[in-house]
Amino acid sequence: MREHLGTLVQDFRGYGGEIAVVRYQGNRRRVSTYVGIAKMAGRFAAYLAAQNIVAGDRIVLWGENSAEWIAAYHGCILRGVIAVPLDAYGSADFAARVAADVQPKLAVGDALLVRQLPATYHRIEFESWESLLPQDEAGPVSGLNRDTPLQILFTSGTTGDPKGIVHTHGNVLASVGPIEQAAQKYLRYEKYVHPLRFLHTLPLSHVFGQTMGLWIPPIFRAQVHFESRLVAPRLIEIIRRERISVLAAVPRVFALLKTYLESTQPGLADRVAASHSLRAWKKWWIFRDVHRAFGLKFWALISGGGALAPAVEQFWNALGFVLVQGYGMTETTALITLNHPFHVARGTIGKPLPGREVKIGPDGEVLVRGPMISTATWSGGELRQREDEWLATGDIAEAQSTGELKFLGRKSEVIVTAAGVNIHPEDLEAVIEQQPGVAACAVVAMQTPAGSEPCAVLAMRGGDELAPKAIESANAQLPEFQRVRRWRLYPEPDLPRTSTGKVRRKAVAVWLEEIQAVATATRSVAEHVTSTHDWLLALIVQITGETPHESGDDLRLSEDLHLDSLGRVQLAAAIEQKLGMPPESGLLEQVQTLGEVRALVSGHASAAPLQHVPIAEAVESLPTAREEAAVAAPPAQYPSASLETDVSHIEAPRSAYVYPHWPWWRPVHWVRAFFIEAIMRPLVRFLAKPRVVVPPDLRTKINEPVLIVANHITAYDGPLVQYALPSAIRRRVAAAMSGEMLEDFRHFRNPEWPPTKRGFYPLGPLAWFALTALFNVFPLPRSRDFQRSFAHAGESLDRGYHVLVFPEGTRSAGGQLARFRPGIGLLVKQSGTAVLPVALRGLGELKERGSGWFRSGKLEIRVGGPLRFAPETTEAEITERLHAEVAALLDDRMTPRPS
Repeated sequence: MREHLGTLVQDFRGYGGEIAVVRYQGNRRRVSTYVGIAKMAGRFAAYLAAQNIVAGDRIVLWGENSAEWIAAYHGCILRGVIAVPLDAYGSADFAARVAADVQPKLAVGDALLVRQLPATYHRIEFESWESLLPQDEAGPVSGLNRDTPLQILFTSGTTGDPKGIVHTHGNVLASVGPIEQAAQKYLRYEKYVHPLRFLHTLPLSHVFGQTMGLWIPPIFRAQVHFESRLVAPRLIEIIRRERISVLAAVPRVFALLKTYLESTQPGLADRVAASHSLRAWKKWWIFRDVHRAFGLKFWALISGGGALAPAVEQFWNALGFVLVQGYGMTETTALITLNHPFHVARGTIGKPLPGREVKIGPDGEVLVRGPMISTATWSGGELRQREDEWLATGDIAEAQSTGELKFLGRKSEVIVTAAGVNIHPEDLEAVIEQQPGVAACAVVAMQTPAGSEPCAVLAMRGGDELAPKAIESANAQLPEFQRVRRWRLYPEPDLPRTSTGKVRRKAVAVWLEEIQAVATATRSVAEHVTSTHDWLLALIVQITGETPHESGDDLRLSEDLHLDSLGRVQLAAAIEQKLGMPPESGLLEQVQTLGEVRALVSGHASAAPLQHVPIAEAVESLPTAREEAAVAAPPAQYPSASLETDVSHIEAPRSAYVYPHWPWWRPVHWVRAFFIEAIMRPLVRFLAKPRVVVPPDLRTKINEPVLIVANHITAYDGPLVQYALPSAIRRRVAAAMSGEMLEDFRHFRNPEWPPTKRGFYPLGPLAWFALTALFNVFPLPRSRDFQRSFAHAGESLDRGYHVLVFPEGTRSAGGQLARFRPGIGLLVKQSGTAVLPVALRGLGELKERGSGWFRSGKLEIRVGGPLRFAPETTEAEITERLHAEVAALLDDRMTPRPS
């Protein structure tokens, strides 16, 4: 039995080089091992010791899920420091109020987040902490035990002073210990399916997210794959490609996947309805197309953070997947009850886990007692002990004869949404009732296809037409997670009340259920998605699961389409999946109507201008169809590609571009290295006689794969650039080339011939094979399949290859440096690596004069120093900086300088 959680770090060391975390960030797949996380945790603990941060001190931990987050958390454990995790999608105001309460000695996390905290706090950023942490490691401090405070978790709670739940090492060990013990008898079989892989979509600042991301996976030496872009096609692709075993998510994600499957597979809903009585193996066979889409290793879904809608549970059970529900809350350190994954009792939240005493009160409320229950809270700058032995959960349940509990609803007024967010109705009511014309307001739970959501029921005194304005004004005063997206008008001048004047919430909730039952949709969500020609509205319907009763660009994202902050994150990911490029960073959070979103993604200012961001500015950096036509120059040769997408063609069939992996095979790599050193470089030296200017310390400054950008003049720029690079770099280059040109070669066409004369070219496939094998090229199309190309570039970087791109997108006719396509900024942002600028001087002048360059002695290749960009740098700023750096290298008056 573990005495404290610090022993986990020693376990990590014993797991060695087994993969612990895979994080999908931008176009990169970043892998971390168990021993690597253990070393980082030890180094961070040593850093805390050097900063004289001792047991009992608080540290704010604010970042997206990552190996660095886990290492920082375990470093706090080793030092006995109290971690204060914050939601990566939470507001800066809430984070500042939490920090003011806990008075942290340090804030650590993602740069874009921790920089939002007041400058008075000492901060370090994950992006730079590798250079800040000492090389020495620290082990567990003496005195760690089960009573040592571990963390303070602040839930979304009320808008007043934040109150945190304090967990100890013993709380977590009591919560997870029974699962670890029960798993022992299955570990002998785990070796046959090792490694288990969990796809994790929950924040590690959430207690359920910690259970599935920090505590359960190490029991099985499992991999945790972190994905924050909650778009159905991407999740399914990751599950299949990475051979995921288990998906852990809030109910809303399962509803999203259900809607997507029903909309993309005609007749699936009818097949599901007819299969509930079948045996499991028959379901696997009948729905083998669905299982094939997810991959045959995927078998289970784990739901937590909120109540799962019965229709969603029935859907996944009917498909033959194992759906495991648990029940818990922050005060109980996650789990109270859990369904056994091999003996699931459908429609229930499982049996109480060992070590928990659970009883049902006279009114049906669940009461819990045990060592996993938090006995303290943090409020007003100090730790306060809780006195009650039994914890009243505020939830109503019914005990089944077999021992499971069936969740019936909430007793307390707190609404737990399908996204796992706690909404306190009194906070919303207090703001809404201040609005002119509102006589009374009651916020009650409303059942939607995704689960429970808050709905404001209004009684108006100044006319019903004032209600929309009242909701809009109230939302302007509420934090994003509390904004009202569903409301109804009560048919009487006042809401029903008790004899003492209190609103009878139950009566209001019953009335709302009745009018929901009476209202019948004209068609199902799946039918709407598959029949509509409005792809943008269809994406939103897939995300929310609710079909709007009206249509038009004036539909409001929040009130009419019910899109909350999580929904906007999902929409941004879905748009990226659809178009190949996401909207400009931060702009999607600011738009208010469907028309504004449409204008943002299409590049046409068809909607009314935004009050806070003019639509012209919002779409300025996005490519347009007119720009694409303006640069439709003759196709460039090796290795050119346009970093621009034409969204006007989004509904056209996507070209089947080939993104080969075989050039990365070791034998092919050896052949390519021999060709570069023994054939290409001698030829370039003999034919071009170029002069090379390279910073003397370039090799020491590049310790990771980088992006290489250069100006583009001739068909031979790629070999010239590689000629100038140090040997360790030039042998590992992947070059982006025009996708259309590569397709021409593959289909026996010569792209250099005029279109009218582009007949059969028998050497085309041979040219494609030679370019792909000897120069490791991959397609970067001009108009679509854009994000797939970026993904391949990211995969090349992950494999240790430097990626060469010509940001002008076409060869310069006169040799002058053209503007860089805005996509290069996005590629740099997604890749998260340094950029090496290269300038080819002299070729432009020779080309413009029509002079030959054979051993002219006028060619010069200048290589700059690697450029690194801060996380807050925008895509447009990156593009402008890169253009300026290449222009500076081309300038006769300037001497190349490392940056």
